[in-house]
Amino acid sequence: MTKEQEIAHVFKNRDLIITEKKNVTKHGDFCDARIQATENVTKAGVEITGADSTVLNAKLVINTTNVIDSHMDCHINGLWKKSLKENKNLLLLQEHQMDFEKVIADSVNDNLKANTETIEWKQLGYNFIGSTEALIFNAQIKKDVNEFMFNLYRKGRVLNHSVGMRYVKMFLCINSNEAAYSSEKANWEKYYPVVVNPQIADEKGYFWAITEAMVIEGSAVVKGSNEFTPTMEIEIEKEIEAVENTSTNEPLKDTQNNTGTDPKKTISIYF
Repeated sequence: MTKEQEIAHVFKNRDLIITEKKNVTKHGDFCDARIQATENVTKAGVEITGADSTVLNAKLVINTTNVIDSHMDCHINGLWKKSLKENKNLLLLQEHQMDFEKVIADSVNDNLKANTETIEWKQLGYNFIGSTEALIFNAQIKKDVNEFMFNLYRKGRVLNHSVGMRYVKMFLCINSNEAAYSSEKANWEKYYPVVVNPQIADEKGYFWAITEAMVIEGSAVVKGSNEFTPTMEIEIEKEIEAVENTSTNEPLKDTQNNTGTDPKKTISIYF
């Protein structure tokens, strides 16, 4: 099938393709290897040592925008806005497995909160120009919930994440001056400038701009939809035991109303 024939096929069946895309729970897909930046400077994870806490406070990048994936889909800034406002019951899972033993954290028990942040690509370790809108999960990762994943996060072994989602709104973008594709050409001109791997769109002559999606869960994965979904921060809490006062002097007045244990202190590791 030639490039022109494939474009014509996608255009002719666009309504069916949109319906199919909307009716499945989609996980992050593997992207073409050519999305790699000129210089890959991703940092390896850092193992946290010397602390006995059983709770990690994590900041995780679950998804990033402006990258065309293996289904020719490109997430556009703002696609999570409505979903994050409406859906407060989210999950952090192990490899998209919706089983009790694969849950890492949830919104009810583990203070899981989701938001988006505009982040420079270089902050994520890549030399692309500009920024992306990252879907961020902040959560408590507890040893007694999923010890296997707790240990992997603690050892700095979780380098990628992926989002489980359903598409809501999308637009077909076609690079053609044929009159039949005038609306799709306008979409191309609107969304193509934000794509960080435009060579994929250039080769195919089309892509799908995803402007709204419903987030269901985020997952720790071995290799995600792209390599721009790292563990950004891990903060481990360590209880500092109170030291017994053996002095015969009168104890100092406790102006903080402490009850014998110092406030929790933290050790922060940034990846």
